[in-house]
Amino acid sequence: MDSNYGGVVWTKHVLQRLAERGMKQGDVWATWSRPQNNRFSQVRGGWVFDRIWGNQKIEVVAKKNAKDRWVILSAWSKPVHKKQQKQNIPVLFNFVKKLFRK
Repeated sequence: MDSNYGGVVWTKHVLQRLAERGMKQGDVWATWSRPQNNRFSQVRGGWVFDRIWGNQKIEVVAKKNAKDRWVILSAWSKPVHKKQQKQNIPVLFNFVKKLFRK
């Protein structure tokens, strides 16, 4: 893994965590560079960027250093459970039954 991947600084901590968690550096960089959401976190001391990729939500913590360069501090992923859509089959079935009932 590259500590300057994508033109940003990657801490040793985040590079270790990515290896431990089996995460790709490119996925984390893409989440940071094109997030769906972001928010400031006082607790983490930086911005949290997130994005859903397939069935995984990746979250990245980053902040700017004294040289005004972005530093990726940490990242993790968690599974996303999408809501199942209601099936309209029973409604359609009942409608067809009513059409042919006499």
